[in-house]
Amino acid sequence: MFWTAAPLLVFICLLVFTGTTYGHKHGPGVVRVVEGEDAILPCSLSTKEDIVQKLFDWKKDGQKEVFLYDAGIHYNNGRPGQDEQFKGRVSHFQEELKYGNASIIIRNTKIEDRGNYTCAFPRLKPEGKIFNIELIVEWTFKNRNISGAAPPPYLKNLGATEDGVLLQCVVRGAFPKPKVEWQDSDGNVLPAEEPHVSERGGRYDVTLLTNVTKTKTNRFRCVATQENIGHVTDDDIYVPFCGEISFNWCLNLQILLGFEEHAH
Repeated sequence: MFWTAAPLLVFICLLVFTGTTYGHKHGPGVVRVVEGEDAILPCSLSTKEDIVQKLFDWKKDGQKEVFLYDAGIHYNNGRPGQDEQFKGRVSHFQEELKYGNASIIIRNTKIEDRGNYTCAFPRLKPEGKIFNIELIVEWTFKNRNISGAAPPPYLKNLGATEDGVLLQCVVRGAFPKPKVEWQDSDGNVLPAEEPHVSERGGRYDVTLLTNVTKTKTNRFRCVATQENIGHVTDDDIYVPFCGEISFNWCLNLQILLGFEEHAH
């Protein structure tokens, strides 16, 4: 059951329509978002007592200072000590403090935000109170400039065959091992040979061949995806088809034009 609170009914309805994600009310909660979305981490006292003049402290993985509020003084109005990772991205709900709500919102979530969060009321009697929330941030696939990310694939037109035109896609130096596919201009995955995979120094080289026939655009794309790091890269190539001319002459023309197209 998702986290709700009676005084927040209208507020939460707005959050649902804007796609913001929040967690559970009781026990260890889980909040799941996609990288780049905002995430609300819930923390609300069951007594709904006014906490405007109280202290609550949010930490990540037991160490990183996420948000500290102490009787009106917090990281967004001059209090020092917030971890650099969260500066400028975390805020609370001032108008909800009178209802015992110490929830926070983390804007523009990043992969490094995922982990275990605690919301603590250290001064509450008799022994204080701590809430636990797990934040799961899922990858969005994009071209990432990080170690191991595959560079753009190298494409080559190997020339005409009796069945069409043979295209080669080579992805070098990637870790983890990428998934490589040929697609047409509409994004449909094309049949291809089994990829040839080699490994050198912990990095993978992948070569994938496909035989293509004439389409409405004659453009074909090779896509390399690394799901474990959310990385995707691609390149495309235009293939000129020969029509009713001699096979040998067409083969030479395909190689020449394919090389020129990729060089541009």
